[in-house]
Amino acid sequence: MADTIADTRRLFTKPQNLNDAYGPPSNFLEIDVSNPETIGVGRGRYTTYEVRLKTNLPIFKLKESCVRRRYSDFEWLRAELERESKVVVPPLPGKALFRQLPFRGDDGIFDDSFIEDRRQGLEQFLNKVAGHPLAQNERCLHMFLQDESVDKSYTPSKIRQA
Repeated sequence: MADTIADTRRLFTKPQNLNDAYGPPSNFLEIDVSNPETIGVGRGRYTTYEVRLKTNLPIFKLKESCVRRRYSDFEWLRAELERESKVVVPPLPGKALFRQLPFRGDDGIFDDSFIEDRRQGLEQFLNKVAGHPLAQNERCLHMFLQDESVDKSYTPSKIRQA
């Protein structure tokens, strides 16, 4: 058997300057789900979440946006992506049907700890989906992240880079 010697030479790299080290990253996509707000009373009560986007990816028309969405909007987005894209869409945090039962002795789905757990799950879901290059081409994702209201009767299509 022949002895092999590992090549341990370093790859040539250009020296890094301060702008490279501390400047903005070449491509970034930040999505935060925050500020849950419960609206309404009785059976018409629901919680909305602020969805804030910051990016420098050229596929997005706005580099910063902030919209409010409720859980049913996230369900719509997931269903659209499953139907229209070739992406394996991660699950949403659960519906919490048990928490919706009356006479529980707590606030059910409006309990602060449940809302916070759901907020974290929704943020995780959005970051996984929006980070996928194929999902970034879907019009429904752009509408969800950047349009003030979601037009659920839109015509599905792909976004073309300018």
